[in-house]
Amino acid sequence: MARISLTPPNTLLNRLGAWYSRRTYGKVLDPGLALGHNARVLLTSVRHERGVAKWNRLDQGLKHLAVMAAAAKINCSWCMDFGHWEAHSLGLPLDKVGKVPQWREHREDFTELELLVLDYAEAMTETEPRVTDELAAALLERLGEAAFVELTAMVALENYRSRVNSAFGLVGQGFSDACAVPSRM
Repeated sequence: MARISLTPPNTLLNRLGAWYSRRTYGKVLDPGLALGHNARVLLTSVRHERGVAKWNRLDQGLKHLAVMAAAAKINCSWCMDFGHWEAHSLGLPLDKVGKVPQWREHREDFTELELLVLDYAEAMTETEPRVTDELAAALLERLGEAAFVELTAMVALENYRSRVNSAFGLVGQGFSDACAVPSRM
């Protein structure tokens, strides 16, 4: 159960946000409802997400794997649920996306570059990041600087999203029935 009410004030902003969310995703997103309690935070988040959606220097599949790895590391079930739906929307192989929480046990299902991206996303997500010079250099060599910057920003953004959603106590909204995040113990 959410730790914050998912019934924000009935403001014009929140009504517009709910309309847009239903039109775009088929339902009102719980993170939007939670953020709707603070109009400035909601507007800033929406503006930022709209800008992020225009980034295009990193391959969409790699970007999505990085986001899913960060969400899985934080154990954000809402993010994993929504991420599964996003993967489907992007046409990514759902069997591969479903293996992200335990990617180390399924290394053979990922390319060398995908494995580097997954490792980088997890390394950045550690409470004390464990990104090494070697890992960064390997990614810079394969991706180039612009895509590396985008990868880093996407992982940082997903850390923000996942940590906020987890702190709010948000859980999956049914975007995918197959999105339970296995425990990382």
